[in-house]
Amino acid sequence: MPIPSQFAGTLSAPIIAAPMFLVSGPDLVVETCKGGMVGTFPALNQRTNEGYDAWLSEIQQRLDAHQSATGRKPPPFGVNLVVHKTNSRLQADIATTIRHKVPLIITSLGAAREVVEAAHSYGGLVFHDVINMKHARKAAEAGVDGLIAVAAGAGGHAGSLSPFAMVSEIRQFFSGTIILSGVMSHGSDVAAARAMGADFAYMGTRFIATHEAMAQDGFKQMIVETDSSDIIYTPAISGVNANFLRPSIVAAGRDPNDLSVGAHSSLSLEGEAKVWKDIWSAGQGVGGIHDVLSTADLCARLTAEYRAAIAKAAAELNQTTVPTA
Repeated sequence: MPIPSQFAGTLSAPIIAAPMFLVSGPDLVVETCKGGMVGTFPALNQRTNEGYDAWLSEIQQRLDAHQSATGRKPPPFGVNLVVHKTNSRLQADIATTIRHKVPLIITSLGAAREVVEAAHSYGGLVFHDVINMKHARKAAEAGVDGLIAVAAGAGGHAGSLSPFAMVSEIRQFFSGTIILSGVMSHGSDVAAARAMGADFAYMGTRFIATHEAMAQDGFKQMIVETDSSDIIYTPAISGVNANFLRPSIVAAGRDPNDLSVGAHSSLSLEGEAKVWKDIWSAGQGVGGIHDVLSTADLCARLTAEYRAAIAKAAAELNQTTVPTA
């Protein structure tokens, strides 16, 4: 499936900045969209539904002002909703999301048909996080518009499957948009994702190391200073397999070589914050991140890298001679 029509004429590169818990907020969302990419944030990054409502109003007002000032329509923004019975705010947040007609809803831990139908009623889209084919098929059956293939090496609750396996297998039964997540830090990585059949790249870790991200300065600097050998994939922190930065585990007073499995978090803001506040998650792509910069500069760099990679591939294709029998 081509990139949905809602994004037509707005993208500088097919990149979605993933919604990151305790990291993504209005500044990161707005600056990402102004840079020609899709900015997103988790609803639970606001402590209350009222605060979430205020953030949605602020983001839309700032994007409208940008469009009025520049004459350029920014890409749609999105929010992440945790569709799970333990999320006590779910129904209130769904109602607020629908009232604001949020263009893109990213669901995780459950693909609710009611969310899909509500979004479609006003022309919105629903993309859903998956880490395996069982979840991908269930989400496809629920009618989602896109599947986010969270492959091995991604930050957060990543899967263990190769991105090549995930994209290829999903495409066999799903005609919607495929968004690939996992170990992408450069525009050339995005070009590679497109070449293998994904429609969008889903970047998280690279956007942590920006001025607008709400992450602590120590977190941002740790992203710059570490590499893939510093990433630990374990269920011991939150009860579900996820990738974490080894130095943050040590700083929190735990032994990364002797981790006991903790209880699964409650999926409420308070429960998640206890897990993620001091032990920081990142993907295996940290080794390719060497600076903290503005989101505007990052978007410009990613765009230039992406376009250069596409142009190089096209030039090499034109120079290739196919042998005849």
